[in-house]
Amino acid sequence: MLITNLNLTNYRSYTNLELNLYPGINIFVGKNGEGKTNIAESILYLTFLNSHRASGNTPLVKLGQASAYIRAKVKYPEREILVELEINIDKANRAKINQNPARSQKEIFGIVQTIYFSPEDLDIVRGDPTERRRFIDQLLTLRSPRVAAVVSDYERAVKQRNSLLKTRASKEALAPWDKQVADFGGQLIALRLTGLTQLTPLFNSIYSEISNIKPAEIIYKSSLEGISENAAENSEKIMEKLISTRGAELERGLTLTGPHRDDLLLMLGELQVKGYASHGESWSIALALKLATYNLLKSDGLSPILILDDVFSELDEDRREKLAAIAKSAEQTIITVAVEADLPKSLTGQRYLVKSGSVSQL
Repeated sequence: MLITNLNLTNYRSYTNLELNLYPGINIFVGKNGEGKTNIAESILYLTFLNSHRASGNTPLVKLGQASAYIRAKVKYPEREILVELEINIDKANRAKINQNPARSQKEIFGIVQTIYFSPEDLDIVRGDPTERRRFIDQLLTLRSPRVAAVVSDYERAVKQRNSLLKTRASKEALAPWDKQVADFGGQLIALRLTGLTQLTPLFNSIYSEISNIKPAEIIYKSSLEGISENAAENSEKIMEKLISTRGAELERGLTLTGPHRDDLLLMLGELQVKGYASHGESWSIALALKLATYNLLKSDGLSPILILDDVFSELDEDRREKLAAIAKSAEQTIITVAVEADLPKSLTGQRYLVKSGSVSQL
């Protein structure tokens, strides 16, 4: 899979950007603040239907406009798809697939698949559990777009149940939401465990190549005991815990059990990476997680677009070369860089200059 043409209208700093992209490596060079990451972000938005830099749509739409548009021609071995997304400030987003209106923007899930790596990915290692939950859930969504609905339904159920808990609602009022939290939560835990079972060997192997001083490990830490890859059994355990902790939940107005309370413990030897690992070790873990994700999707028969957003300046030479090897193996790689000297010399491809909201081929 690759994007052959990207058009942005009233998106961030771009009034109207028409951009041809090519197989292999595409390198965007420009000073910070010139709009490189806006291009990467627009492709990511097509993948996950949200921005990794903004919680709402308003920052994505050019000042004075009500809507922004992202259009991409996506080429597969046997077909080409035109996907169009209208991002709105005051109403629901709208999407088209091959110029046919979609019933929901969610219908475009899976058309554009990307693996994104940036300096902010250090938050997966050093940040709070929300970052690590987002990491695993995005991996699951990339592998199977239907997972997005499970995550969305679970989050909606927890939000509604929390609202009822805050009003000290009756057992009868909570019952249907208890069931939804248990059902969707049990599915999500099972999906996460299955995904980690398949990701972990790839992660361990890649990390040992980057740094063989200490073994790395990923452990799923749950708010429940005895969880498994069996969704129904997980749901039963969630329901039992919801009933037994109802008093505490009513006091706090919060759902205290479920995958929204879980974490991925990243370990080096017997110590957690968060709080103990050096800066270099943390970068090695983040890099190994992203490369393992890429390799897992490749093993599924997928060919995700690789986006490397201003990341080479943060890596030492050995890590740069490891990342460059993956970049060269991808069907299409998008790279942004402020200083060309930060790129490994082995990386060659189409270059673009990004300056003052315009992009030109070099």
